[in-house]
Amino acid sequence: MELVISICLGIGLSAAAGFRIFLPLLALSAAAYFEVIELSAWEWLGNWQALVLLGVASCLEVLAYYIPWFDNTLDTIAVPLASVAGTMLFFVTFGDDAPWISWALAIIGGGGTAGLIAGSTAAIRATSTASTLGIANPIFSTLESIVSTILAVLAIFIPILAGVLVVFLAYRVYKWYHKRKLKKNALKK
Repeated sequence: MELVISICLGIGLSAAAGFRIFLPLLALSAAAYFEVIELSAWEWLGNWQALVLLGVASCLEVLAYYIPWFDNTLDTIAVPLASVAGTMLFFVTFGDDAPWISWALAIIGGGGTAGLIAGSTAAIRATSTASTLGIANPIFSTLESIVSTILAVLAIFIPILAGVLVVFLAYRVYKWYHKRKLKKNALKK
């Protein structure tokens, strides 16, 4: 059961990193600092310096997404960075019992989950920018920050629920892409 909880914790935090890179890192750092979670790897995430640094980075990231043209520019670097953050978050929470297995699972599960969500949100933001001239982008930015925070907190306190929520989000992303693809094919005919 501990393995399932670790996987759900890692997947939940990785998914949160797909929405905002630094918020789940801040949540994990706070949880480690206040001894809610014991980190088996990279204990430095639980010290006060990391907590302050990640707090500042989180604030700057959230605020940067409210700058109309800058949000789309951020998405170009956020997708690969989210994959790296997702990999790191999964690895840190999964442990280092067998490092090659932990890293492989972290890259596939954590990096893949974060990359999928970051890529999806970037596509939605690009669509929003094209269809509303960026007027709706602050609404999406606010929703992404809220979802990232909720997912991170759920992953830390109720990891199984966070894992189920991530599966649901992945299903919704799949349906959105499938619907979008059908629309494109219908327009071509």
